[in-house]
Amino acid sequence: MSDAPFFIRKARVKDVPAIQSLVAPLVERRILLGKDSAVFYGAVQEFRIAEDSTTGDVVGCGALHVMWDDLAEVRTLAVDPAWRRRRVGHALVERLEEDAAELGVDKLFCLTFEVDFFTAHGYAPVGEGLVGPDVVAELARSGDEGVAEFLDLARVKPNTLGNTRMLKVI
Repeated sequence: MSDAPFFIRKARVKDVPAIQSLVAPLVERRILLGKDSAVFYGAVQEFRIAEDSTTGDVVGCGALHVMWDDLAEVRTLAVDPAWRRRRVGHALVERLEEDAAELGVDKLFCLTFEVDFFTAHGYAPVGEGLVGPDVVAELARSGDEGVAEFLDLARVKPNTLGNTRMLKVI
């Protein structure tokens, strides 16, 4: 057994309420998009959890959402305020990047206010045009709010104002 203060694992359905609790304050501050419980349960396979090694409490979460054959989004990254500055977010991003590589995805996208954090992981600000118009047309059919953020659709504008689009090629 490791003596590390936390470890990263795949999320389980019983983690969804903890994920929602971590995300709720960020939704209130318009940093993350709100999602219904059904959306979290449907996406539970995309999530990785940071778990306190001592108590078993969920102290962080993050998800990897595949958007296209070579593009995935790092999304819903949240860390318990008491656990910030303890490398939880870094460990989650590193695990999500490993997952992306395992899936064969070579470009990772995020829409974030935390530019310095993602820059430290090799992400760089980018403009529009990450995918061609044919892919945009396909993605526009998606009901996923994260895809709507990626496409910069009007219905998610209140949550995207001030965010920076960032990309990492792995």
